[in-house]
Order: sequence, then C-alpha cells, then structure tokens
Amino acid sequence: MTNGSYDPPVWGDAAAPQAEIPDEYAPCAGIYDHIPLYKTRRDLPFYVTLAREFGGSVLELGCGTGRVSIPIARAGVPVVGLDVSAAMLNVFRLKLAAEPPDVAGRVRIVRSDMRRFRLAEKFPLITAPFRSFQHLLTVEEQKACMRNVRSHLAEWGRFVLDVSAPSFELLASQRVGETFEDADFTDPATGDRIIRLWRYVEIRRAEQINVVEFEYRRVSPDGTTRSNRHRISIRYFFRYEIEHLLEACGFRIEELYSDYDKSPFDGRKEMIAICRASG
Repeated sequence: MTNGSYDPPVWGDAAAPQAEIPDEYAPCAGIYDHIPLYKTRRDLPFYVTLAREFGGSVLELGCGTGRVSIPIARAGVPVVGLDVSAAMLNVFRLKLAAEPPDVAGRVRIVRSDMRRFRLAEKFPLITAPFRSFQHLLTVEEQKACMRNVRSHLAEWGRFVLDVSAPSFELLASQRVGETFEDADFTDPATGDRIIRLWRYVEIRRAEQINVVEFEYRRVSPDGTTRSNRHRISIRYFFRYEIEHLLEACGFRIEELYSDYDKSPFDGRKEMIAICRASG
C-alpha cells in the first residue's frame, strides 16, 4: 500500500457489501475541522507527547479527518489512522496531500471498522481519542474492539481510551426534542455562514444511549439558506463500568485522568484511561 491511500476494508463478514455500513459523518465531513468545538479541542499536545514517549508506530482508532494523526506525523512519529467513514478519510487524504512529503510518508490510512480490523503489525501505542469508542453501543461491540486492540498491542505497549465523563446533572435534565445551538462559524471554502443546532431524538437511559441529531444551517453570502442533518448514537460510560470492561478484556488501568493536563480523575470533563495488557 502507498502512503495516504486506502487498505481494503475489513468488515468481518466478507459477504456484507460496504454499502451496508452507514457513513454517519458524511453530512459534516467537509466542515468538521472548522466546527469550533472540535477545532479548539485541547487534546493535541497530550497525544503528540505520548506518541513521542513511546516511539514506533501509533495506531489511532477513529482517526476521522486526521485531526490528531497529522500532528503526530509532524512530530516525526509514524501513525496508522483507522476509520470506517469514507467521507472523513477523504478529507484526511486531501489534508495529507498538502503536507510535506516527509510528513505524508509517515502516515498510513486504513478504512476499516475498529471492531474487526486486522493489521500485520503490533503497536507500542494505540489510541481511541475524542470519544470514538462511544460509537460502540453494545457490550459485545465494545469487547470485540478491546480484544482487537489487545491483539495489536505490543507486549510493553499502552492503550489510551478517551471517553466523556457523564454529567449527572445533564443526564437528569435531558429532554427529547429540545434544541440547542452550539456553533456559528464560516466555511472558508465557500464563505457560507454555518449555524449548528442539535437535539436529542431518543434518550434510552436503560441502555445508556443517546441518539442526537445535528442540523447544519448554511447561509450563503447571497442570503440563500439550506440545511442538512445527520444523526449519531452515542453510548456513555461510568467509571467502574469502564474499569470492569477493560479488566474483562485483559487490560489494567495505570492512570485515569479527567483532563489532558493529566489531572486525576474526579468525575468531570473527560475519562482518559492509560492502560496496558495484564497477565
């Protein structure tokens, strides 16, 4: 495979056509990197520092547009970025083409499912940044991913799992249909103003799943307005649930942080687990 191109997808069931795998992020892939909440996220120094510390190749699960992978490659560390969304990986590939050859040469893009991929190498560092793991809705899916991670992790390697720490206040106040505006920005490619709204479509508390619909209202310079929408289903986790899940899949947590400054976990913000294989 050449740098920046795609490996053949690995779906687990060779009879299942790729079209059956929904691309949830296709509606927003082209503007993803310009959404303020993502553009200003403070996790990049954390992941770049870890990549430098462990050396060797990094495997990033849910790499999307390369928001984290490209800075790691710029820091001189080889990285394999894996994602199931063809639309997000297309943006990643376009961004990579604009990088210097030495940076692009450190990146390998793989389109695959984090539950079923198979790569012919082991990694000293595997990461699942920015809540990508929360797209796995069932315990069976979560275990499949973790078992896959363990089989690709070097003996002395580390797995970094980054999920949100659920807010009990927010969980208690969620209402189906209530709409929020969380972004207002300009698409630099078109000059359009984009207003992002989101709402809860389903709140499945017994399953710890929220189905959220995002609406992107695009206002062109001439005043024309149009919208597109997409839905994602997100599973939230509690601390000891994550600890037991990791232990059941052959990991032990060495550090648990609440933020990218490595502050100890206190139940707020993020839940960032630094893990190694046990036994």
